[in-house]
Amino acid sequence: MKTHYYSSILLVHPLGYNKEAAGKDVSRMTNIMPPLGLAGIAAYLEREGIESAVVDSYAYPESDRAIRKYIFERRPAFIGFSCTTSSFLDGIRIAGMAKAIYPDIRVVFGGPHVSALRKRILEDFPVVDYCVTGEGEVTLTELIKSAGEDPASIQGLVYRDRSNGVCITETRANIAELDTLPFPAYEKLKNYPAAYRLPIFNYPRTPNASFISSRGCPYACAYCDRSVFGRSFRYNSAEYIYEHLVYLKRRFGVRHINFYDDQFTFNRDRIVTLTEMMMERSLEITFNCVIRAEHVDLDLIRRMKRAGCWMISLGIETGDKSLLAQHRRNVDLDMLKEKVHMISRERIRVKGLFMLGLPGETEETMNRSIRYFLSLPIDELNVAKFTPFPGSPLYQNIHDLGEFEEDWEKMDCMNFLFVPKGMTRDVLEDYFIRFYKAHFTRLRTLWNYFTMLWRSPDSWRRFLGNLGGFIRFAKSDKRLGEG
Repeated sequence: MKTHYYSSILLVHPLGYNKEAAGKDVSRMTNIMPPLGLAGIAAYLEREGIESAVVDSYAYPESDRAIRKYIFERRPAFIGFSCTTSSFLDGIRIAGMAKAIYPDIRVVFGGPHVSALRKRILEDFPVVDYCVTGEGEVTLTELIKSAGEDPASIQGLVYRDRSNGVCITETRANIAELDTLPFPAYEKLKNYPAAYRLPIFNYPRTPNASFISSRGCPYACAYCDRSVFGRSFRYNSAEYIYEHLVYLKRRFGVRHINFYDDQFTFNRDRIVTLTEMMMERSLEITFNCVIRAEHVDLDLIRRMKRAGCWMISLGIETGDKSLLAQHRRNVDLDMLKEKVHMISRERIRVKGLFMLGLPGETEETMNRSIRYFLSLPIDELNVAKFTPFPGSPLYQNIHDLGEFEEDWEKMDCMNFLFVPKGMTRDVLEDYFIRFYKAHFTRLRTLWNYFTMLWRSPDSWRRFLGNLGGFIRFAKSDKRLGEG
């Protein structure tokens, strides 16, 4: 009988920057999402008999001490990281710290950044022993159970071979049936759900929680990273989702859910069944979701409203039709406007997701976006600063389209690292501020936030509790001070 030497792993969600900066990060004041991917992997590993622990450094910036203590006392065989581009280098720092404490520990990275760059990661960062590409559950399980044997037969892996250098194994097929996966190991997340917060004014009640009921997206927008799931689209059944909601309600008292699926209503029948279950066997849970306008109609909107839908987010990106057509299919701004008005008439809050700085952006296109936005009954606004991530189609030839400063730590959609040809960073920043001013000076916006006094009282408590931080952020940002 073979002895399995590798039987445990510490899973880490890096902070992404130094802990001193965390207190000044306005995004952390307004939104801390649990690392559901790591919690899901932890649950899968435990089901396979592999001991795991999760440390969320983003929620708890002072987690270095806890990581050191765990490694020193427990000597896990592996330490694993799930990283975006902006958090990757912080993961490398923690990996170096882990190796200094316990040189035999094996370091494995997963997530969109390493799935996109693959071989480059091991070539440029000696502290990394393995990269898991694509979905991580099965690959990581096989790696840990391989007991130090040759990993060449493990699909979805990048590793070092003494003879052949960096090797990439065969791509692993995505998990076809998501209902076979266990619920995420929420209990491994410190102080869940209290430690995690949805964006201010994006929920009516607490405790609230995040939920991902699908993987992938059937579309191929030029600005989206598809390195983990490709163009596949799979989803949990309505029955699985409902039982998951029952668990969150009974175990953690959750009263509001934010579905982070890219395409929540893509399969209409699934949502019809789910809403019927939520109406017939009410859990008194409200929810938010993200949709594409093509995949919603009046009957479905009304069903969702009766089932507890509180807010719907739509990816609009830009109000300039020609610019949008360069980066996305099925462009119909008139249809999108009609759907936004339809949702608003049913008294569901609408959140508009826009993006500035796409290749081809001009002052004229940004002015069109602001005018289009002002024609819509939008309650919440999110304007992202376009960032060409390694797994997106635009990344491949981004230097031909403008000026790009590839600073991984700043690639979080909050910095204009890419400047389209004919534009300047100052002009982009100016229009970014103009966009938000257009939102916050609307009478409907001011009235909306006033109504949050009784519709989302916890949001106002959080806003007032962090008011000093918001003011310091505004004063420290020269651009905001100039407005």
